[in-house]
Amino acid sequence: MQSRMKNPALALPGAYEAIMALNKAIEAADVSRTTRELVNLRASQINGCSVCVDMHWRMLKKLGEKDERIFAVGAWRESPYYSEAERAALALAEATTRLSDRADPVPDEVWNEAARHYNETQLSALVVGIGLINLFNRVNAATRQIAGEWVQKYV
Repeated sequence: MQSRMKNPALALPGAYEAIMALNKAIEAADVSRTTRELVNLRASQINGCSVCVDMHWRMLKKLGEKDERIFAVGAWRESPYYSEAERAALALAEATTRLSDRADPVPDEVWNEAARHYNETQLSALVVGIGLINLFNRVNAATRQIAGEWVQKYV
């Protein structure tokens, strides 16, 4: 396997810094790091981004998450390992990632459940964070970035 080019977020002057500034705003919104990483992992699984799947399972492990919670995130609906708030964030991540899968991409039921657990600032962070992980997934897929041990320096 070989990537098509250096990661564009690193190759385009100013892009990485802008993305990190956006990430810093997301971090300040008081959504747990674990929830954000579960969301990142799930969106990356949906999009088939091996780099991000690799990075986010490692981050969850570093945060002390149990293997069961990491391994079962793809089947979170049928797994007993997630809180109601985490389930709401995962449902929002799936709907927002799969925009073209249904006529109403993010149904009121999904949105209202998320809003039951998160305030407006936290919802904003979740929505922007989901958009950001989808950006990374698409950049990595388009350029065929390769997962591997190098990811550890970012975790």
